Amino acid sequence: MSKQPKYHQVADVLRRDIVGGTYPPGARLPSESELQERFSASRNTVRAGLKLLAGEGLISSSQGLGYEVRKHEVFELNASHFENLTFPQNGDSYTTDVTKAGRRPHQTFRVEMTTAPQYVAERLKVEAGSTAVLRFCHRFVDDVPWSTQATHYPEWLVSKASRLTEPGDIAEGTTRYMASLGIEQVGYFDEIAARMPTPDEARLLEIGTGVPVLLWTRTGYSQERPLRCTVTTFRADLNRMNYEIGDLSARSENEPQ
Repeated sequence: MSKQPKYHQVADVLRRDIVGGTYPPGARLPSESELQERFSASRNTVRAGLKLLAGEGLISSSQGLGYEVRKHEVFELNASHFENLTFPQNGDSYTTDVTKAGRRPHQTFRVEMTTAPQYVAERLKVEAGSTAVLRFCHRFVDDVPWSTQATHYPEWLVSKASRLTEPGDIAEGTTRYMASLGIEQVGYFDEIAARMPTPDEARLLEIGTGVPVLLWTRTGYSQERPLRCTVTTFRADLNRMNYEIGDLSARSENEPQ
């Protein structure tokens, strides 16, 4: 006889059903009353098991519609190509990558002068509390929230690249725009971390219970000093990043991207 609580047993069986394809992505689970009968369990026990699966990000609930298996259509981001000016692009990197994948991009913008947070000031090598330009993007793939991107530029850069303060998109991408002015990004340093979302992140990215976010911080440099600090926040269940480093001629084209 299992020593696990009954609700864990309910969750274990349903998890196997989901992973095994009995309930594929987008499928609705049986009603609570049907699950009560199946597992000879109380409503509270069934609900506790379902709550456990929701906390793992496997299912979601809608008022009056029951529980549904989450769809996980993962978007692949090649971080080596992202903002790399040696790769051909039509517009900015986000639009190019999403369109190339056969998906539909959409994004909204907010631009403001703000105080650089401590972690940004450290990366830009400016005094804490310094003024910075914040370009904030809320990005979608096929109308599904994909990421938020907050890029801070140091105040000294504004006099050299005034379009950074203009609202709306810079069609060719900010990295190409600065390069056209002789302000060339010659390298970047990436940091990748994961944590649970803040309430604002959960709202903007429509993240369900139990789903973490992936944080990608990229600091871009000219030959002399840092140019910008970009923090991209992804839904971890819908995104996967990869890098290309070195000679990959031995890698098959049909290997996982």
